Amino acid sequence: MFREKFDLSGRAAVVTGGGRGIGLACAQALAEAGARVVIAEIDEAVAGEGKAALAKAGHSVDSVRLDVTDPDAVRAAADALNTRFGAIDILVNNAGIARSGTAAEEVADEHWLNVLDVNLNGTFWCARSFGAAMLARRRGAVVNIGSMSGYIVNKPQKQSFYNASKAAVHHLTRSLAAEWADRGVRVNAVAPTYIDTPLTRFGMEDPELYRIWLDMTPMRRVGRPDEIASVVLFLASDAASLMTGSIVLADGGYCCW
Repeated sequence: MFREKFDLSGRAAVVTGGGRGIGLACAQALAEAGARVVIAEIDEAVAGEGKAALAKAGHSVDSVRLDVTDPDAVRAAADALNTRFGAIDILVNNAGIARSGTAAEEVADEHWLNVLDVNLNGTFWCARSFGAAMLARRRGAVVNIGSMSGYIVNKPQKQSFYNASKAAVHHLTRSLAAEWADRGVRVNAVAPTYIDTPLTRFGMEDPELYRIWLDMTPMRRVGRPDEIASVVLFLASDAASLMTGSIVLADGGYCCW
């Protein structure tokens, strides 16, 4: 009974930013559970690398070039993929950027707008376009990748723009969940700690910065992409059928202190 709840056979999933890092791990987790997976990436070379990595692991996935900051392109991709697969049942909004380390008073307009455009607007454009088809079918699951930075202010790096974008993703998650709950579409989010990906490499390569990160984490370590993908798989599956509007912290205990 319970193992069956994690079976995604017959379902199709789109993972934005799925060519590397957390996104690639999510794509693998969903594929292992039986889903047909599409990697949506702005960089076709990165998408190709992700497909090759999954092929080595025994999974055949599709890919599409997608700039999540372009609402028209997102709408076109959603229409095309829903037509191609019959339905997109799962959307993982993983595409995001950080650009950390700039004090608020020094943040350029372009910097602020770029981070909000990718992290918040991109999440909404994708949720809106893919969610519309889910609502029409009265079934579907959306999983957004938020951050513990949506709960706390990171130390010592300055990143007001990133923190604000992820807090907005969390509240967007709750808002969509409340609107769509009675129409069969669940919307949840994962809020990770520092994960060993190219996005956090700047901190892991700085001994003093890395020491502070670990000192502030009860588990005394950063996370792995597969640890976040496991939570995404749960939220995307029927095992989480009663969950919507949840922001699941996967932070090694960081927010306990």
